Amino acid sequence: MMHEITATQIAELALKPHQPLVICDVDEVVVHFTREFEEFLDQRGMELDFSTHSHSFAISRYKLNKAPVGPVETGKAVDQFFAERTIGMQAIEGAIDSLQSIAQQADVVMLTNLPHAAGDDRRKNLEKHGLNFPVITNSGPKGPAIARIASQVSAPVVFIDDSPGFITSAFEHAPHVHLIHFIHDERFGRMISPLEFVSLRTDNWRDLHPHVLGLIAKS
Repeated sequence: MMHEITATQIAELALKPHQPLVICDVDEVVVHFTREFEEFLDQRGMELDFSTHSHSFAISRYKLNKAPVGPVETGKAVDQFFAERTIGMQAIEGAIDSLQSIAQQADVVMLTNLPHAAGDDRRKNLEKHGLNFPVITNSGPKGPAIARIASQVSAPVVFIDDSPGFITSAFEHAPHVHLIHFIHDERFGRMISPLEFVSLRTDNWRDLHPHVLGLIAKS
């Protein structure tokens, strides 16, 4: 099921039907998430567990007594992080220039999973970085949203994300979309198996940028 807010935002897009489209995640792809979330948790006596890539379930324990952090506390911490930190998140090297370059040849849409209430802060943050693209806030798997966005164009579509779950969801719902798996943090990269259906797996925009240009040039 797609959230009503997500569906409304997608319906309001004004994409060029014959122009290539790049759908791009934000956290850990365009802006640093992990390092800032770690700092946020450390200030609250918690730490990440790098045995999982699902950030919303990655708080393993309280640092002082090593007791596990429950799902309710985890959810509260994630929501508080986005409420307090979204507006000031810093860009990953190469992301801004690359997306601005790509936008000269394609429409760009930012598809981001975070509390919908933090959507406006995310838009303001990206605008401060010079990225004035539509921002779609989503919850749950991204495949349905990607399929609906991609259905608005007849040209090549590229989707970039760090989450193997979201990449797989995109493959299941929109198999014609070119998929790029961007894993910036090497600690996650070491434990995530390659996905055979992705066009590229990389940890940097130096490789990602020309690859995207090559994909959209096939229109």
